[in-house]
Amino acid sequence: MDTREFLRHTLATLAYRCNKILQDAPEDFANFRIDSIKNTPLDLLAHISDLLEWTLNHSQGNSKYNHSTPTDWESEKARFHNSLHLLDNHLAGQGNIQAPLERLFQGPIADALTHVGQLALLRRMAGSPIQGENFFSADIKAGGLNDSY
Repeated sequence: MDTREFLRHTLATLAYRCNKILQDAPEDFANFRIDSIKNTPLDLLAHISDLLEWTLNHSQGNSKYNHSTPTDWESEKARFHNSLHLLDNHLAGQGNIQAPLERLFQGPIADALTHVGQLALLRRMAGSPIQGENFFSADIKAGGLNDSY
């Protein structure tokens, strides 16, 4: 597996793990807040999409980062899925990637994975933990974004 394909596998992993958290989340989860934690799940999901869009921008030779204002839960879930697909489609193409793939991973993609972990923790703290799973055995593959939700 080359680096580009591995990065696509990482996106599929991100999609799979995040979708486990989003699936069947309680209605009030989007705005769940803990006094000592600044961001709500809605804020984190919007930031994850910002990171995915930034990754796409970098890969196209533009380092523009957009810090968006979260809208509503359903719109941010749709934006997350759209951002994943746009980035994966770009990586799957034959065109040149205008940024080092390793840096795309170590920066915005790794940050997005961190925030998925925060969402999982917040879901547990909100009283609705996700069911544990052996992710090593999960059927995750590059380009398999539709399989994860």
